[in-house]
Amino acid sequence: MFVTPAFAQGVGGAGGNLMSSMLVPMLLVFGIMYFLMIRPQQKKMKEHQAMLTALRRGDQVVTAGGLIGKVAKVKDDTEVELEIADGVKVRVMRSTIAQVMSKTEPAAS
Repeated sequence: MFVTPAFAQGVGGAGGNLMSSMLVPMLLVFGIMYFLMIRPQQKKMKEHQAMLTALRRGDQVVTAGGLIGKVAKVKDDTEVELEIADGVKVRVMRSTIAQVMSKTEPAAS
């Protein structure tokens, strides 16, 4: 029924330890999230960017909208002209190209 001085002294010391005991698990969770989610996404973005910079005329590609076509002309850094049927050419943003299905051989010099 009576609170002894020993119980009262033990409560004050736990406050500092509480902060450090919560910091370690939070850092651990962030580290796991980085290696499981952030790092693979960055790697995938780098591979996609490399694929887009390597586009050249004659490559068969698939856009994010599902169009399959052959690169007729690489206009600039942001735009590509695709031939989706004989004589039917459309302009698409380079960033909308999702996959390169087949690559052409580089021209012989």
